[in-house]
Amino acid sequence: MSAPLLAIGVVLFLLAGPALAHSVQSTDDTLELTVLEAALIGLVEGVTEYLPVSSTGHILVTSELLGLNSSQQAEDLMDAYAICVQAGAILAVLVVYQQRIRQLLDGLIGRSVEGRQILLAVIAAFIPTAIIGQFIFPVVRDRLFGVGPIALAWIVGGMGILHLSRSRFFARPGKDLHDLTVQNAVVIGLLQTLAMWPGVSRSLITIIAGVLVGLTLRAAVEFSFLLGLITLTAATAYAGLEDGSAMIDAFGWFTPAVGLVVAFVSAVAAVRWMVSYLNTKGFEIFGWYRVAVGLIALAFIGAGALPFSS
Repeated sequence: MSAPLLAIGVVLFLLAGPALAHSVQSTDDTLELTVLEAALIGLVEGVTEYLPVSSTGHILVTSELLGLNSSQQAEDLMDAYAICVQAGAILAVLVVYQQRIRQLLDGLIGRSVEGRQILLAVIAAFIPTAIIGQFIFPVVRDRLFGVGPIALAWIVGGMGILHLSRSRFFARPGKDLHDLTVQNAVVIGLLQTLAMWPGVSRSLITIIAGVLVGLTLRAAVEFSFLLGLITLTAATAYAGLEDGSAMIDAFGWFTPAVGLVVAFVSAVAAVRWMVSYLNTKGFEIFGWYRVAVGLIALAFIGAGALPFSS
């Protein structure tokens, strides 16, 4: 198995022992986030954010295994931390794709026609998610933020990847990123809303959508990263303004900062690995991984180590 996915597998394996030994259900309404726990959440976020395996799903399951969702207050704080630590993943894309980001900035000020086209496509894809998300996210949050729905999404998504890979869907010839039209970008943005169901994966949906509207796999992956940059920035800024002060009051500055740094380093490694891997290998590894981790999560539920719903 590849290094990034193996890293996440090792983390979940180490957490599984205590979870299987006893179900962690604290009655304490307070939450103490240790540096190690913050680093583990940061590692999971960084590795999985841009891989088509669902970072939200992995973080929710990891938080359950660590016993960090012991109360509604603790769950709210962890939700805020999980979103804010995405800043590390945001910085990773800024570093890895700094030339492309510079081109987008040149497009913004009228110095690059190609940069302007790509920037307009990214904005056009973001708008549907921002609008639709305001209406459907509360429903998704109440009904689908649980280990059971996440496991099912992992398995279905994994089987979908395997089917598409065998049908040569990802090997389709296509156009470059600067040829993406605003209309096709809107289609990608509309489909991205499906990823509000944790376990589905924003990266997976946007990559599939990109290939579906005619991009090459490489171009679809890059567009997914760029779209993630603006989507994650908006979500992180919103969470920071709404719950940032409460999170800092509970955890302080140092512990979340450790998680952010770990998320940044691991996200840089994961993005570079994924781009390199897809140049020579297929998408199947993500399908097999998703099916495996989904079945393992269902096994934990069956053993009583994890709850089916939140």
